[in-house]
Amino acid sequence: MVKRKIGALEKVDADLSNLQYKIRRDPTSYKEDFLNQYSQYEHQRDIFLQAPSTATDDGIVSIRDLIDFLAHVADCYPQDTAQFPQDLMHILNTHHEELEPELREKVVGSLVLLRRKDIIDSSTLLHTLFPILVSTPSKSLRTLLFQKILSDLRTSNANSTNHRLNRTIQTVLYNLLTSDRTSSKGLWAVKLTRELWKRQIWTDSKAVEIMKEASLADNEKVIVGGVRFFLGGDKEREELEDESSDGEAVDMGRLKHQMAINKKNKKKARMMDNAVATVKKKERKKKQPHPLNFSAFHLLHDPQGFAEALFSKHLQNTRSKLNLEQKLLVLQLVSRLVGLHKLTVISLYSYFLKYLTPRQPSVTSFLASLAQATHNLVPPDVLEPLVQKIANEFVSEAAAAEVASAGLNAIREICVRQPLAINDTLLQDLVMYRKSKDKGVMMAAKGLLSLYREVGADMLKKRDRGKEAAMGLRSGQRKEQRFGEEAVGEIEGLELLERWKEEERQRQRVEKGLPAEKSSDESEGEDDEDPGDWEVDEADTDDSGGWINVESDKEIDISDSDDDKPAAKKAKVDSATSKVDDDKENAEDQAAATALKLSTLATTRILTPADLAKLQELRLSASINQQLPASQRKRAAQQAAALQARHADDPLTAAEIEGLASLSKKSTKADKIALAKAGKGDESVHQSTQAKRKEKKEALGKSTTNREKARKKNFMMTLGKGKAKGKRSLVEQGRVLKAHVERSKRGGKRGNKGK
Repeated sequence: MVKRKIGALEKVDADLSNLQYKIRRDPTSYKEDFLNQYSQYEHQRDIFLQAPSTATDDGIVSIRDLIDFLAHVADCYPQDTAQFPQDLMHILNTHHEELEPELREKVVGSLVLLRRKDIIDSSTLLHTLFPILVSTPSKSLRTLLFQKILSDLRTSNANSTNHRLNRTIQTVLYNLLTSDRTSSKGLWAVKLTRELWKRQIWTDSKAVEIMKEASLADNEKVIVGGVRFFLGGDKEREELEDESSDGEAVDMGRLKHQMAINKKNKKKARMMDNAVATVKKKERKKKQPHPLNFSAFHLLHDPQGFAEALFSKHLQNTRSKLNLEQKLLVLQLVSRLVGLHKLTVISLYSYFLKYLTPRQPSVTSFLASLAQATHNLVPPDVLEPLVQKIANEFVSEAAAAEVASAGLNAIREICVRQPLAINDTLLQDLVMYRKSKDKGVMMAAKGLLSLYREVGADMLKKRDRGKEAAMGLRSGQRKEQRFGEEAVGEIEGLELLERWKEEERQRQRVEKGLPAEKSSDESEGEDDEDPGDWEVDEADTDDSGGWINVESDKEIDISDSDDDKPAAKKAKVDSATSKVDDDKENAEDQAAATALKLSTLATTRILTPADLAKLQELRLSASINQQLPASQRKRAAQQAAALQARHADDPLTAAEIEGLASLSKKSTKADKIALAKAGKGDESVHQSTQAKRKEKKEALGKSTTNREKARKKNFMMTLGKGKAKGKRSLVEQGRVLKAHVERSKRGGKRGNKGK
């Protein structure tokens, strides 16, 4: 009996997993057993290193189990295992191409485990794994190493940003790209930087500089990776953030409803507690300050030099190995840089000339790039030949509707950014296409017309200017634009706040029995007695410029030449006509005086938090009113304003250049069949409409009707009621039916009808 007991204990001790469990509980008592296993590991290691490629299966399994065992208990004996991490690094660096795949994976996993136990630091681990990542031919090993490196960097920056580690790895990646620009190894620097940028781990300018060097490399794959980062990296980051926020969405109303009607148990209570915790976490996240996620374009140190280097190296260079699609990506990046930072690269615009033809593949992308590269500091002389060529090549009676629509949309997008890029003769010619029978061409021409009614009405014919533009030109509110002229910055919606304050002041005067408008002979002292008007009266002093009284003809004094024109007209016509003209001129003068009156609210008083809150409310209501159905003229003006207000960071796509051309295309039979099948769902499952509605209700967590519940009731539970119904006499049946009719008139058992 004693011998069998000893044998059983020895068998248990030989099991490494049990020994590992015992060592974790009591390291001191099992130190001798650990040292025996460590000496066995050293013996197996020496045998393996003598001939790694010819090792037996038993030897590989043995050393693999010992490495796994030592990695899990190394923190219990730090002095005895001090050489163990160095052994693993040596094996991996020297023999990673010869190692058996499972053993190689175990060595990598053991190093990561030692990093988690803080036996080695992240810098040591990454400096070990990254050289193997860029040199190994094994695809499975590259995938494993990339995942481990990315996971370690995420873990190191989880609680707080590890600036020291980030700078070290960024320097390694930067040197990898700049040391050999023709090598494809730089692709791993691109992949790693892009993934960390997407997950908002690296958000500084050093990461952008790495991708800048990748864009200027000599390897095609590295170039495309760097360019795609600038064109789509920020969008990927936003999409990932939206997905993470959507994944935490919890329907509290549905959970509360289920808790109220279903049986209460511990599982449902835990679900409710978890849901409440998730909602509280989201609320805390909402209250936290939003991180400043700058776009990669804004973190560039020298955008002018970067744009010029890209253009000269990849586009102008005749020895460039990039194909048309890759060149188009580089062109989009250069145009985004030029348009966003308002750079000056004059040779870029002449580069577009040979591509502006309808027969050019991906011509809408070239048109979109040209529009993106335009801004208000580009000389009109440079853009005018391009606009003229687009009009000649794309916009004509003989051109297809899609071609003409794309050309007009491209010209409009160019003119939004530089209204001086077109002469009045060509503009008036293009505006005539608004009478086209094709919807895409008509809408594109109307968009161009609406734009110039806002930014250059003087270039249009009088009949095309519209009422508001004509009045603005006559009053002097809308002036001819000059090259390089910048608009004066104002607080958005300030005129709404000033108008609201004026209406409130008038309402208070009417409530007190005073006239809505102050008369000219009303003294300032009387107004000072009103405590609600002291701020407005302070703005009415002579120092602030004074208000122009537009109701009194004697006090109007606007510009020099405008006063003489009505007098000249009156001298040439008879008395009846002069009276009508006089009334018209007075109305126009009043409109001009109102338009010329600049908002002085921000310069004459300090806006309080209440004023800012009201300003935000007025902006919101104004934006809602703009979305409401309006007349065609107002809608066109709103579209022109929306074009001008487009954010500079938003890219212009080929789909926006094509516009409504897709609507004018006639659908083929295959398109119609595909569209019809798209709405039917899975045809293998045949269901009635009622069954589909029922599934939809169940998916939303809604309850069923009493009739549906009765259908699902157990048959044995309904058997007694069915028998009783069959045994009713005629008198009883009549009484039941009569009670049913009365109850239905009353609105059911509860009598809810009419309430």
